[in-house]
Amino acid sequence: MSGSGTGNTGKPAGWGATGAADTPAAQLRRKYPTFNDLQRRAKWRVARFAYDFVAGGVGDGAPNVAHNRAAMDAVRIVPRYAVDLTGVNIATSLFGRDYAAPVGVAPMGNVGMVWPRADAILAAAAQAARIPYVSSTVANVGMEELARIAPDSLWFQLYGMPADSHRLSLDMIARAEAVGAHALVVTLDVPMRQKRVHDVRNGLVVPFKFRPRTVLDIARAPFWALEMLQKGQPRFENMRKYVGENASVAELASFVTQNMTTGVTWDDIARFREAWPRALVLKGIQHPADAERAVALGVDGIWVSNHGGRQSDAAPASIDTVPAIAAAVGGRAKILYDGSIRSGLDVLRTLAAGADFCFAGRAFLLSVAAIGEAGGGHATAAFMEEIRGTFGQAGIRNVEEAHRATVLHPNAVRFEPEGNTAGVEVPRRRVG
Repeated sequence: MSGSGTGNTGKPAGWGATGAADTPAAQLRRKYPTFNDLQRRAKWRVARFAYDFVAGGVGDGAPNVAHNRAAMDAVRIVPRYAVDLTGVNIATSLFGRDYAAPVGVAPMGNVGMVWPRADAILAAAAQAARIPYVSSTVANVGMEELARIAPDSLWFQLYGMPADSHRLSLDMIARAEAVGAHALVVTLDVPMRQKRVHDVRNGLVVPFKFRPRTVLDIARAPFWALEMLQKGQPRFENMRKYVGENASVAELASFVTQNMTTGVTWDDIARFREAWPRALVLKGIQHPADAERAVALGVDGIWVSNHGGRQSDAAPASIDTVPAIAAAVGGRAKILYDGSIRSGLDVLRTLAAGADFCFAGRAFLLSVAAIGEAGGGHATAAFMEEIRGTFGQAGIRNVEEAHRATVLHPNAVRFEPEGNTAGVEVPRRRVG
């Protein structure tokens, strides 16, 4: 991307790369212009076991993470030219609220392991950028504090805690309502814990156990180690109410292990719908029949996701199930999406494939891991700039036009009618 302007001196900046001005933000844009730049820096800066926790998937080599990326790269947008682009506008609305762009921060658990207080950094960045921030049940900053940081952006993601007829799940819902969360996101795609081999090999536990390999990982990441020493190991702050205000890291972690089995049934969803007065979203939908059942229960949003490739290496790439799910829902609920969103181009691909809004996880978190406190603002600014640029390149002036873009999606999954549930991958072309 190229551009011109006056920079921050009042003098003409001339022609050159975007971000040529000598400001801290511009310097970061020059140094880390892509997700891959941030990922490389984060891998060097963060302890290996922490980096592997966020970047990895389930099996060796994280094959489904790679599958998500390859599927996203296969989606092509056919541009339209000679369009007046003076009014390009990437703002949109969702569930009655206005947002500056069709992208938000996806829920991520235990991100304080990757960088201390990453939850708070990302929440503040989302608030400043006017995009949604979805806090996890297993965040390391409590929902009450995050609501103070991001009152206009906060959503809450719920993992089911089914003991005692979902007593704790319903209490979490009541707390989220009390702090003003604008949407409740119920995660479905973790019905059972999976063996993530990188975490097994790294001996990853909370609190950290200082085995020789762990000590070596920490020694190789001095910036991360100093931050962790100053701010402490990550704690599951939302659980303090149930364990005790003075509970130790180990006590909170044990409570999560024993109580958060995450299994949620359709009957549970119906109860959550009755208990929650605002927008209700189901996250992890990968089949149109499940989407239709959710809509019948009064769900407001269907979040298409395979959990970032972190649960099943056999799952289809998330982007490839979007068209069929959007067609099944038929506008009766909003279609949300996550899965390998790394750039503004990926946002456009997702909107053109049939989603109304998308979320990124690693792209935001690895920016914080790479840069620290400034990483949240760097990531949001990069998305804003790139979405606007890719819209213009494709001859698209707003989100509605993005939905109508001509998209080539060769790997989109066609689902047979219920009763013959085998999904068949077929070439697909939608003509705009």
